[in-house]
Amino acid sequence: MRFLGNIEAKTDAKGRAFLPAVFRKVLQASGEERLVVRKDVFQKCLVLYPESVWNVRLDMLKANLNLWKPAHMQMLRQFMQGAETFTLDGNGRFLLSKQLLKAAGIAGQDIQFIGMDDVIEIWAPQQLESNTLSDEAFGEEFERIMNSDNAL
Repeated sequence: MRFLGNIEAKTDAKGRAFLPAVFRKVLQASGEERLVVRKDVFQKCLVLYPESVWNVRLDMLKANLNLWKPAHMQMLRQFMQGAETFTLDGNGRFLLSKQLLKAAGIAGQDIQFIGMDDVIEIWAPQQLESNTLSDEAFGEEFERIMNSDNAL
């Protein structure tokens, strides 16, 4: 399952958004019905996980935690408490809670969907712009990463 694209959209007054058709087709082709949304751990955006992807990521997290250590239990709790599950309605819409919209800095109705391989990010346009490198900086960082010892 691979999501690809950069799609501008809007939420309605209640915080509902249409998942872009290109992403709905990917979900349907892979038999996914349920999604999980939470604020990204590192960036001020939301991440939509198909349920199967969420489960794999959650298993990865738990494999790195010892739930008998209070700090590890807190990490799991904090990761889980911000997550919400949903299914799309018949029109392809879903509701973003006010809490999630606020956490991602989405104040207006404009949003941007970014296909990020096996997940979809939702950004406030101004947040996305402030987190995007210039073309030159992107090229330099790309070259540095691809020429590192950890690259393929």
